[in-house]
Amino acid sequence: MRGPIAAPASRVNLKRLADAVGVHPSTVSRALDPAKRHLVAEDVAERIVQAARELGYRPNPLAASLRTRRSRLVGVLVPDITNPVFSPIISGIAAVLGAEGYSTIVADAGQEPERRLTLIDDLIARQVDGLVMATVSRDDPSLEHCLAQGVPVVLVNRADDHDRASAVASDDMSGMQLAVAHLAGLGHRAIGHLAGPALLSTGHLRRLGFEVAMVENRLPVLPGAIVEARAYDRDEGERATLTLLKAVPQITAIAASNDLLALGAYAALKSLGKECPQYISIVGHNDMPLVDMVHPPLTTVRIGPRDMGCEAAKLLLERMSGATGAVRRVALQPELIVRASTAPPRKSA
Repeated sequence: MRGPIAAPASRVNLKRLADAVGVHPSTVSRALDPAKRHLVAEDVAERIVQAARELGYRPNPLAASLRTRRSRLVGVLVPDITNPVFSPIISGIAAVLGAEGYSTIVADAGQEPERRLTLIDDLIARQVDGLVMATVSRDDPSLEHCLAQGVPVVLVNRADDHDRASAVASDDMSGMQLAVAHLAGLGHRAIGHLAGPALLSTGHLRRLGFEVAMVENRLPVLPGAIVEARAYDRDEGERATLTLLKAVPQITAIAASNDLLALGAYAALKSLGKECPQYISIVGHNDMPLVDMVHPPLTTVRIGPRDMGCEAAKLLLERMSGATGAVRRVALQPELIVRASTAPPRKSA
């Protein structure tokens, strides 16, 4: 025998659901809000959730936002959505926020400051409750713009020189020190660095880490051995590597500021008819998805992007709850992942 047919979802509102369970609508509202469910007796909350499923109840986000003045939406801005390192960051953010009843809107902000400000204004117009930004430079006016609007903001994989907003990133200097120490341990003495853009905290701090590590390992930074890439992509990695090898042909190893630059170094060596690691050892940075599938599998510094996203989301939840504590900079400890792209230096060197 068939059971009762559930009413169409469009006809089931909060009051009808409350009547079906025999409680006040405010009790239903609290039971269906993950942040407030603890205020309702466990058995009552379970009855409400079960009834909502059976009746096909779906909350009206517009009505809820008008009532609470909160949209339960969070904007996430990334500089290049095709860069594989951002996928796990976004996944971590969405997992933590989703567990608290928030939905995420991901925006590819690109590299143009005007486009970035336009996207930020669009998200604010949609009444997002907060923003997670992976786009900021070291002194970024778009961050000041967000703060002036009173929007809670947390930075991820990037940091602000002036500590105007809480940030979660890998310990970039420490990561580059791991890379250089690994190469020095293999016997390399002439090591080059493909630096990221100096306007970004990752490019700046990883370059500093390279310079500090070379001193720690009593190795000289040869003239021309640091080449700055204009962007984090393979084309720039190839260009920078060709420039580096032309300026310092005795280089036997390269520590790259990210994995895409390292893959560009692979392309440069191929164009020269050289092999990795027989001619040049290469270390990347980030351990983005699939770098273990290239040939040779890339030795790299793992930064834990999903953990980074989770921690950023937790910080944002604190800010959105009204917490007014000091700005925090969370530095996650990196890990060296040794694969086949590094070996002792060529004997001819």
